[in-house]
Amino acid sequence: MRSIVRGGVLAGAALMLAGCGSFDGKREGGPVAGPAPAPAETLVPDRPVKIGAPYAVDGVTYTPADIADYDEVGYASWYGDELAGKPTANGETFDPAAISAAHKTLPLPSYVEVTALDTGRTILVRVNDRGPMANDRLIDLSRGAAEQLGLKPGVAGVRVRRTSPPAAERAQLRAGKAVPARIPTPDSLLAILRSKLTGKPSPAAIAAGVAKPAAPAAPPPRTKPGDDRFIVEGPGGKAPPTASAPPKPAPAATSGSYAVQVATFSTEARANATAKVVGGSVGKAGNLWRVRMGPFASEADAKAALGKAHAKGFRDAVITRDR
Repeated sequence: MRSIVRGGVLAGAALMLAGCGSFDGKREGGPVAGPAPAPAETLVPDRPVKIGAPYAVDGVTYTPADIADYDEVGYASWYGDELAGKPTANGETFDPAAISAAHKTLPLPSYVEVTALDTGRTILVRVNDRGPMANDRLIDLSRGAAEQLGLKPGVAGVRVRRTSPPAAERAQLRAGKAVPARIPTPDSLLAILRSKLTGKPSPAAIAAGVAKPAAPAAPPPRTKPGDDRFIVEGPGGKAPPTASAPPKPAPAATSGSYAVQVATFSTEARANATAKVVGGSVGKAGNLWRVRMGPFASEADAKAALGKAHAKGFRDAVITRDR
């Protein structure tokens, strides 16, 4: 008998809890269930990653490459509904509302942080297509990505930096949804990034197709300290015009164990341009060209040279020592 009563009490309590916070079917309070996560089978895949062979468009050859530290400044355009439902370069279906982009050479898919240089706003974008193939623009954003970044139709200056986001953010973008914007880029860094656009035509000229961006005289790339794998390319993978004369290294000791590693490039022309700016020298390192300052006989001399490299915009230059 006691068990029956206890069962009745528990059943009554359950009914009271079930009815708590509602009246005539209308919920008045209590927790609200969140949206169910997208089933894994409905998400587009991240594997296999496709790099692809070199290809040519309008006489220009582009060479896709897996550059983990890709970091470039240029102009972004965006496309809307005209390609909706059509296949992307890696076989997915283009959704204008998704947060995606097209790039000439990055692996498909890749994840990049795109920063609007006028506002400092930064968002995470999934690259799943090839392009843009006109006017030397750096990246094409989907309508959804452009709206999240706050860009208007046309073109705008941006920074594109490859990154490796957490699995949850990857899944969100694969489902076509945006992830929260990154912390805004500080004004001090924005000033450096904007300076990289020096010598390039205005967005209006690029949009009109009447001008092509010129390579900056002194491109200050970002590199990881001591990392020679970083490759800097011009928009579309094209190198700037070759300098008329080899750079003259700044006076330095003919021997010494200290040097300043400034940057490493995939094209000799860009290495020569950088060496000319910092007063360094260019050396071949496999298939790459390395810009160094020195050698220096003392660490003090090397630190002075490092300060010069930093002042020229090469903030990730480092001192190396031969032992």
